[in-house]
Amino acid sequence: MFMQTTTASYPFWRPRRHGKDKFYDTAGKILILLGVLAALVIGLKLGSFDSYRHLFEASRYHTPLMAVGSGYALAFLLFQMVRTVLWWRYRPYALTDQPLPKVTVIIPAYNEGAMVEKAMYSVAASDYPADRLEIFCIDDGSQDDTWEYIDRAAKRFPGLIQAIRFPANRGKREALYAGFKRGRGDYFVTVDSDSVIQPDTLKQVVAPLVQNPKIGAVAGNVKAYNRHANLLTRMLWVRFVLSFDFLRATQSMYGFVFCTPGALSAYRREAIWPVLENWRQQTFLGRACTIGEDRAFTNLVLRQGYHTFYQRSAVVYTMVPETYRGLCKMFLRWDRSNFRESFIQLKFMFSRYRQGHRLMPIIDFFIRELEFPLTLIFIPLLGMAICTNPLIFVKFVAAMAVVSCVLCAYYVSTERDMDFVYGVIFSFYTFFLLKWIRPYAFLTLKDGRWLTR
Repeated sequence: MFMQTTTASYPFWRPRRHGKDKFYDTAGKILILLGVLAALVIGLKLGSFDSYRHLFEASRYHTPLMAVGSGYALAFLLFQMVRTVLWWRYRPYALTDQPLPKVTVIIPAYNEGAMVEKAMYSVAASDYPADRLEIFCIDDGSQDDTWEYIDRAAKRFPGLIQAIRFPANRGKREALYAGFKRGRGDYFVTVDSDSVIQPDTLKQVVAPLVQNPKIGAVAGNVKAYNRHANLLTRMLWVRFVLSFDFLRATQSMYGFVFCTPGALSAYRREAIWPVLENWRQQTFLGRACTIGEDRAFTNLVLRQGYHTFYQRSAVVYTMVPETYRGLCKMFLRWDRSNFRESFIQLKFMFSRYRQGHRLMPIIDFFIRELEFPLTLIFIPLLGMAICTNPLIFVKFVAAMAVVSCVLCAYYVSTERDMDFVYGVIFSFYTFFLLKWIRPYAFLTLKDGRWLTR
């Protein structure tokens, strides 16, 4: 079954760094590490970490506000330990000798240009048997040259790639829906048009579905394609590992990955067919939902009682924003859809929607969602305290640098390189430049614009 494969060859791979870039990269890492070391010395000297020790003292819980803050901090630290154990125990499904199923790959595209051709070629060139694979690429009414690239790829692989062109933009859901309705596969795989997969990714992403009938959807391992473009993309590379790999690996241990991403996900036909129309016609606050189609799909799969899983070995490289403006647009879109889908998720999490493993998803949900309201309370209080005593700011920065460095230990154990230092910088970048996004997203929930399109 492994002999008959597609015949394309990869016209690209991950971009490489030039010698000059490597020099500045190494110098920057050394400076960051020296800064973290200095922060550790300052933090120890000023007692920046005493508050963590005091979390176990009864005096921290005498007032309601302190009880809430300290209680959440303690719960977060304890749950982080649980997550660490689960992450350590996590293993992706291994490939077996079972016959490979019929797979339909759907690639929606809008104003993607040349990148969509790379996405299509990466799928066509995978080592999945050609007679068990079909690829649909849907041009969602692009206004640039996207269709030219799609049409050229389809002509290069007749019988394998089927190209569909909408006369006008209908939205990503409609593009995906067109592929779902036409697909004949036992399993569906969605790949974003700005993403490329490794040769074995299709085999890897469907492996959990083939081996475990309880699993309805599988999340792929999303990494930054343009990793070395600039400092921001380097930080996002680390952020994706910490946010996606670590969290989804732990959530897989109780079968509740909260979001199977649009960049790469696989779905069991039986898990999506009963909810396909509901997903397509989803509304919220009286408006049609146009963003967050991936998490909405995940919610509908989970609500039926299926498990969701993360397959670390199924790797996809996706384009990430290279500017602050682009990053803000991406996070705004994510946060708006997350608020919506978290509310929807809350309505079924306490019901008997599945057998077993219901407590851990609830704990995970509240640990994650309570961060937002508590941040709105305690960040202003921190600002007031700093105005009263500026030394608190130095203590806070020192503690933040060291704690973020400790968290990046997860990155080091997975990726085994020194880029974790960019995760330390991203912690400060997030706190000082991106904290406004979630409150603004909450206040503008009805705004369903894609923003980056």
